Amino acid sequence: MKNLILLAFVSTISFGTAQIPDNAVVIGKIDTIYSKILNEKQKIFVYVPDGYNPIYSKVNYPVIYLLDGDVHFHSVTGMIQQLSQVNGNTVLPEMIVVGVTNNDRSRDLSPTHINSDPFMDSAMLAVTGGGELFTNYIEKELIPYINSAYPTAPYRVLIGHSLGGLMVMNTLLKHTNLFNAYISIDPSIWWDNQFLLKQANKDLTEIKYNGKKLYMAMANEMKSGMDTSRLRNDTAFYNLHSKSILQFSDAINKNTGNGLEWNWKFYEDENHGSLPLIAEYDALKYIFSFHKFPMPATPEEFKIFNFDSAFVTHYKNISKEMGYTVKPPESLINILGYQLLQLKNFENALKLFALNIASYPNSLNVYDSMGDCYHSKGDKSKAIEYYTLALKHGDSPETQSKLQKLKEEK
Repeated sequence: MKNLILLAFVSTISFGTAQIPDNAVVIGKIDTIYSKILNEKQKIFVYVPDGYNPIYSKVNYPVIYLLDGDVHFHSVTGMIQQLSQVNGNTVLPEMIVVGVTNNDRSRDLSPTHINSDPFMDSAMLAVTGGGELFTNYIEKELIPYINSAYPTAPYRVLIGHSLGGLMVMNTLLKHTNLFNAYISIDPSIWWDNQFLLKQANKDLTEIKYNGKKLYMAMANEMKSGMDTSRLRNDTAFYNLHSKSILQFSDAINKNTGNGLEWNWKFYEDENHGSLPLIAEYDALKYIFSFHKFPMPATPEEFKIFNFDSAFVTHYKNISKEMGYTVKPPESLINILGYQLLQLKNFENALKLFALNIASYPNSLNVYDSMGDCYHSKGDKSKAIEYYTLALKHGDSPETQSKLQKLKEEK
C-alpha cells in the first residue's frame, strides 16, 4: 500500500478525544495522573511517534522520560522524529517521549534537604529533599501508567539537566535498574556539599551496572582563564559546579570493572543554558550507536543489496542490545520495497514484502503491498490472492478497487 510510505512522514495520531483543527501542528498531548504518593495531580507531556496506528500493526516503542519536560519537550521530540523517521533515518529508534513536569521543582529534583545555599532563597530551601519520593512516584505510578496507556517497549531512558541531571545520577546510583540508559546534562553535583560524589566513590565500586549506559555532558561554566587541566585543584567557589562534574567523571574512570558503559564530553563553546540541545543529540546517538541501518551508498549497490538478509541480521543485533525482540519498521520496509519495484527489481522487492508479512502478519498493508508487487510483475493471480488476504485484515477502498479491476480483467 503506497499510502503507508507517506504515513510515517505526514500523519499525526491523537490519543485524545478532542477534534484537532486542520491547520494545527500537533506534536503530542498533555496528560495527567493523580499521584497518591505525592498527594497531588501531575501533568505530563506525551509524544507518540507519528504514524502509529494499531489498525496497521501493533508496534511498541522505547520510552524517554524527560525531566523538566515542559522545557525540553519540543527539542527532544523533534530530534527523535528527525533521526528515526525523516528521509528514512534509522539513527535512533522511534520512541515515546514522556515530559515529566513538577509542581515544585526544587522539592522534587533534589535528593537531599539542605538548609543553606548561595543560589537559592529560603522559600526554595525549605522544601528541598523530595527527590526520593519523586523517584518513588516515577517508579510506582508514572511508569506503570505509561505502560498501561501507551504502546511501550521494555527499554527506558532518563534525561535530566542541571538539578534534573543530579536526579539522573542519583537514580543511576540508587535505583540502577529503573532505566536502561541515563543522560545527565551539566548535573548539579555540587549539591549538598557534593554528597552524591561521595556516594559515587562507594557505589561505583560495589554495584554492578552491566547493561546500563550513561552519557554525561559538561558546559563551560568555569571562571575566565580557567581550563579543565587546572580545574581539579582549583578552590574558587565559582568553579565548584564544573569541578564537581569533572571529579564525578574521575570517579567513574577509577571503576572501569563495574560494567557501566559510559561516555562524557566537555562542551567548551556551550554554557549551562545552551548545552541541553546539543548534548541530548550527542547522548542519544551514543546510546543508540548500534541502531543505524547500513544502507547501500550508491544506486548500483542499492540494486544488488541483499536487504532482507541485512535487515534480519541488523535487527537481531538491535534486539540483543535492547533486551527484547525488535522488528524492522514496517514503514521503512515498505518504502524500500516500492523503491525496488520502481527499479523493476522484483526478486528483492518480493523478499522485502515477505519480510514485512512475517513481521506483521495482522497488517492489511503488508498483503496489499505484496499484491502491488505481483501486479507490477504481471502475475495477476498472485496479486488477486494477496489483495484478498489484505481485505481479510481490514477495510480498504483502495485495495477493494484494485482487486475488483483485476477480477474484471480476468
